Amino acid sequence: MTLSPTPAPDAPKTEWRSWARATRGALPDRSAEVTAHLRGLLHAQGARRVLAYRALPGEPDVSGLAEDFTLLAPRARFRPTPRLTLHAWDTATEPSRFGALQPPVNAPEEALATVDAVLLPALAYDRRGVRLGYGGGFYDRLLPDFGGLVVGVTWAPLVVPELPSEAHDSRAGWLATEEGVARVRP
Repeated sequence: MTLSPTPAPDAPKTEWRSWARATRGALPDRSAEVTAHLRGLLHAQGARRVLAYRALPGEPDVSGLAEDFTLLAPRARFRPTPRLTLHAWDTATEPSRFGALQPPVNAPEEALATVDAVLLPALAYDRRGVRLGYGGGFYDRLLPDFGGLVVGVTWAPLVVPELPSEAHDSRAGWLATEEGVARVRP
């Protein structure tokens, strides 16, 4: 499989997002391997309650973790200010505007303070834990108040040496791919 070359580190995020989407579309689904590595890390770190995500097409599907952990699912809210709310995993039954399943608007909310770990989806990561998200800033607003384990989840070919970043961008403390998990070194 031949992947297109990565953009320059100082290229605009829009160029990086295009590259990541094209690269992701050419990769096989190895979600079971990602999930196995995550399961080991989460158990080793003592996590019980985990904010996960319902996978978009092309993202690693982490739903298999529901057998071992209490998973929560996010809902993107746009008013009065954009934010994520957290809900029981099994309430994620309606499609969001992004295409992933999310809890309905009236699902009971869970507090971030009850979460041990956050699994952070992304288009790509760099080796410092910098996340290339989808551009909405939802996790960037959620994570500054979170003191638990933050694990970036993506495919190994989407982990690059350096991504453009801004001061408000969320960073992961760990990266999980189909090849394993690794602590990030800033």
